[in-house]
Amino acid sequence: MRRFVATAATVALAAALLTGCSSDGPGGTVDDFLNGWRGGDLSKVGFVSAAGGKLASADVQAQLKELTGDLAKQQLTVTKSGDAKTTGDDATNTIKVEWKLPGDVTWSYDSTVRLTKKNSDGWSVIWEPALVQGDLVAGDKLQLRRIPSTRASVLDAAGKPIVSPREVVTIGVVPQNITDLAKLQKDLTTAFTKIGVSVDMNDLATRVKSADPGAFVDVITLRRPDYLKIRNDVRPLKGTQFQEATRDLAPTRAFARALLGTADEATRDDIDKNPQTIARGDIVGHGGLQEKYDATLRGTAGLSVVVSRPTSEADDTPKDTEIFTAKPVAGKPIKTTIDVNTQLAADQALAPIKQPSSLVAIKISDGSVLAVANGPDGGTVDTALTGQVPPGSTFKAVSAYGLLQRKAVTANTTVPCPAKATVSGREFKNAHDEVLGNVPFHVDFAKSCNTAFVGLAPKLTAGGFQKAGTDLGLGTKWDLGIDAFSGKLSPADTPTELAAAAFGQGKTAVSPIAMAGATAAIARGQFKQPKLVLDPAPAAPAADGPKLDAAAIDPLKQMMREVVTAGTGTALKDVPGGAVYGKTGTAEFDESTEDTHSWFIGYQGDVAFAVMVQKGGAGSEAAVPAVERFLRALAK
Repeated sequence: MRRFVATAATVALAAALLTGCSSDGPGGTVDDFLNGWRGGDLSKVGFVSAAGGKLASADVQAQLKELTGDLAKQQLTVTKSGDAKTTGDDATNTIKVEWKLPGDVTWSYDSTVRLTKKNSDGWSVIWEPALVQGDLVAGDKLQLRRIPSTRASVLDAAGKPIVSPREVVTIGVVPQNITDLAKLQKDLTTAFTKIGVSVDMNDLATRVKSADPGAFVDVITLRRPDYLKIRNDVRPLKGTQFQEATRDLAPTRAFARALLGTADEATRDDIDKNPQTIARGDIVGHGGLQEKYDATLRGTAGLSVVVSRPTSEADDTPKDTEIFTAKPVAGKPIKTTIDVNTQLAADQALAPIKQPSSLVAIKISDGSVLAVANGPDGGTVDTALTGQVPPGSTFKAVSAYGLLQRKAVTANTTVPCPAKATVSGREFKNAHDEVLGNVPFHVDFAKSCNTAFVGLAPKLTAGGFQKAGTDLGLGTKWDLGIDAFSGKLSPADTPTELAAAAFGQGKTAVSPIAMAGATAAIARGQFKQPKLVLDPAPAAPAADGPKLDAAAIDPLKQMMREVVTAGTGTALKDVPGGAVYGKTGTAEFDESTEDTHSWFIGYQGDVAFAVMVQKGGAGSEAAVPAVERFLRALAK
């Protein structure tokens, strides 16, 4: 092993630069050295080189810092392992060195402190790089090397990665090849519009001007199928250039985007919040499942300690020798219930809608969430799961169950439907002042008569209202493995509030998944909490609800069928895939505007669903067409 060769500076014998030596025996000197190493002050310790020359403690301190390199700022523990062993004027003491490294990694090893008292100053520590770590020689430096872990995937219901490598094409421009930038921007915009993509190119002129003439200035990266749709439009444009690559992406840009979130390079904020576990270049989850389960998906980065040294004086390229490794731990996948085909159909259903919209689909037989869609373009906020809005007339399905269960009415009971109804001085009315007159309750339901439900509210009672809602899972505590709002039921504690709540106004608030869950409960005959994340399993999912009253559920289903055959949802009569059952909803949400949210809840076969279009007007105007697109796409 090479030994440290002291420089003239470090062997200077000037008394002013030398420190005193311990007179408490070799063990005391070792204690002083370890305390000084930990505390950064070696002034109480005397040092000599391996050749026997005295060393200034300040020089040793500087060399110690240089040798430990990246570890100098890490937490250090050094302790004696037993007593010093003395042979004449020489002694040795084994020590244990333990470093607390980033990511809660611990590196420990034994070293040996050699001592001598071959001078009149008592015991001195023989300073040599190997004291710090046995592989070190003069000029070496300990450095940390981070070993990234492999990020795992979010899996679909079939256990396949939702995000996988997909071909992309980046469209860019080369400044020196551009003949007319204004025309190029216009032609590119026209091409992008054909595939429904909007690109802000306001700064393109500035970027082109500041770039090197032959540089590639990127404009947009498209999935290859989208690029192929406009290939013949953009390839001939003077100044364009194209780069092909592969990126980890979902099946489409909009695919469950708000639910999944994204996995991107760590931001400064990410690193500042988690300096021990996240470093520059790491891929970190932002939003949705990717953020919620980031630590699980990301795994744990590994770490190696290397001895870095120049190979020679002529070649100062560092040569690294690995002396310790903590291997990375790959991330664990997150298993979900999302069905790719159902999700694609849901995204397609919302694609034409310009305003915010949501669609949730649930498998009735087991409660699996098949699709969570938000628009436009996949959404940035997961309103489908966390929205808190009035349910409008879709809640008549809940109130109708309560009325039928209490035997306050039957489907055939005649229930008046006047244009207006007044409760404690507050006036309620139907859409477009519709009047049905004295008609069977099933007609009131199919035609969505508000005043009929206002008139029935006292028979429903606040208790009946609350029981019907909770029996269908609304307002109960759910755990899907990600945030979801199960609803908040109105207290219905005054005659006017009960009247409003009976047809989905008042203080009741729901999310699309809450109403999809209630619809699945009606179709199933029992509430089962929707399930979305399967592994890791949620800690506290809600228990199954009681069996619903068949005497109430059976006629309610027939009434929901009549909505489609002869009521407000007739546009769904001829969709493929079997009979559709449902309820439209028009939800007022702000007294200062006449805008309303458009709702539809329903089921077909083994799939229950809820659609909401914010400011979409009546249920039949925006939600029903979205449902039609969804069911037709699902049937393909």
